[in-house]
Amino acid sequence: MPLSDWKERKFDHVYRSCLDSLRRQRRMDPSFTPETARGVLEHLYVQEGNDWTGRGEVQDIQIEASIAAYERFLADWAAESASPENKESLCPSK
Repeated sequence: MPLSDWKERKFDHVYRSCLDSLRRQRRMDPSFTPETARGVLEHLYVQEGNDWTGRGEVQDIQIEASIAAYERFLADWAAESASPENKESLCPSK
């Protein structure tokens, strides 16, 4: 088993868990907005850059996977909001 297999498994697990959590939060919490998610994503970027103490590979992977999940979630939400069928439901014809 190659050394990097555990890293890929860890990334995938954190990514899927984070994305599932974001989707669940969106369904359950009407106050959860794209701006809320963007705020957390900005914090994750700051956290990613603040590694002067050397946090280690596991924490690096967790942050990278979380960033990827937030970016995917926000892109999916934007695409869904821009879809023609969603615009029709927001603006019913007269």
